[in-house]
Amino acid sequence: MSGHVRYEVSDHVAVVTLDRPASLNAFTDRMEAGLIECFDRSDADDAVRAVVLTGAGRAFCAGMDLTPGEAGGGTFETWRNSPDAPADTQFELPGHALPLRRDGGGRVVLRIFESLKPVIAAVNGHAVGVGITMTLPCDIRILAEDAKVGFPFTRRGLVPESCSSWFLPRVVPMQQAMEWMLTGRVFDASEALSGGLVRSLHPAGDVLTVALGLAGEIARHAAPVSAALTRRLLWQMLTVDHPMTAHEIETHALNLRGVSADAAEGIAAFLHKREPAFADRVSRHMPPVLPGGRVFTPPAGRRD
Repeated sequence: MSGHVRYEVSDHVAVVTLDRPASLNAFTDRMEAGLIECFDRSDADDAVRAVVLTGAGRAFCAGMDLTPGEAGGGTFETWRNSPDAPADTQFELPGHALPLRRDGGGRVVLRIFESLKPVIAAVNGHAVGVGITMTLPCDIRILAEDAKVGFPFTRRGLVPESCSSWFLPRVVPMQQAMEWMLTGRVFDASEALSGGLVRSLHPAGDVLTVALGLAGEIARHAAPVSAALTRRLLWQMLTVDHPMTAHEIETHALNLRGVSADAAEGIAAFLHKREPAFADRVSRHMPPVLPGGRVFTPPAGRRD
């Protein structure tokens, strides 16, 4: 593990913790690599049925680490040229003094988006910049009632990152997304709740407990394969042109899952008023009914 992220599993729930509390969990190159590794681990482990993403200390994530050093620097010139950048994220281009570098928050967000396990963000404190955009592909967000949130990119002469121009208008109404992005202001938790960004507000000390409760409910009661398929269906159907696409995929999935061992067990458990014991596993029993993902294409003119 990177040292900037912790990974722990208990009761079928993986807890991924941003672990730089002295720096308010500011985002670094090592954190980027560590988060991707954590979601690789959770997907590969059939014992994990849900994931909770949280932060250590009093903040969730204060955004990109803008201090000099291994984190990727006080300037974007340093970040682009960082020797600590994960492998295959920098591309030399003819005529350019600096390499082009893939957005690290975007890589993390894409990995969370592709997760086979449901993901809940326990946002235990302030979440600004990449600190909030990295939570957008999470399925549920729980926020500390005293937290501050912000998308400050325009106020720093930057633009949205971490695929947030795609995710935010799908999480909240476009008008709300535009206001938060264009003003770049930091706002309080109550505005995040009223704007639809988060599910609920709680005292900071209770946020992780609430998230673990939801994750535990999924882990105990949902068939893992069904949960994985449901998560992918809800996200991917956001962008199809017609409900017929959903009908076709759901029909295929329903026919396959309807004759699975899980379906037989789930129906039997319901009829006999007992808890089901689902045997199918994501690693072995996912039916091939969903469209494949996309792969990053390096820019034209890349020099290896």
